[in-house]
Amino acid sequence: MGLADWFRKDFDGAVPSPFEDVHGAAIFEESMVLLDPEMDQLLHDALAAHDHMGIGPVLRQCRELFDGLESLTDCGGGDGTTARSIVEAYPHITCTVLDLPKLVLHFWSDEDCVKILAQCKKAVPPRDAGGKVIVIDIVLGSVSGPMLETQHLMDMVMLVVTRGRQRDEKDWSEIFVKAGFSGYKIVKKLGARAVIEVYP
Repeated sequence: MGLADWFRKDFDGAVPSPFEDVHGAAIFEESMVLLDPEMDQLLHDALAAHDHMGIGPVLRQCRELFDGLESLTDCGGGDGTTARSIVEAYPHITCTVLDLPKLVLHFWSDEDCVKILAQCKKAVPPRDAGGKVIVIDIVLGSVSGPMLETQHLMDMVMLVVTRGRQRDEKDWSEIFVKAGFSGYKIVKKLGARAVIEVYP
């Protein structure tokens, strides 16, 4: 099946991604490992590589992000690479890893992102006590040249393999407000991605 075929299909109810339509399961669903174990492993390996590559620049260029933190929960923690790197750099921070790749926000619709972030908000202390949610994701249009092309390519990937998408700052702002947050700040732009602090 090609992408053009998927666009011409009539679906009842929720529209699956093209990936889900072909494989019979969404990426990271438990059934995916049964339906296509090689693809499931490839996806998990890709996320692990993403984590290995991404945390170094965050730790080097966003040191203020960790000021005052005593604990941190990595909700898409995979094999714990990010948490281990944070603890090595900041031994006073207690890190908890939840291996929930399903919580990578660009995998989800706006409505689902609101639900996910609203749950995160419930788990963090108030803003005046240092509570915040840290989002590391693409903010479309925040860069130019080859990085902008990379952002748009990733948006196409999300269209094909998930029900999600990449978002611009306005999209993120609307999601944060709907999830009940009081504000946010884009701390740093790192290549195609940005580091965002979201405040309860």
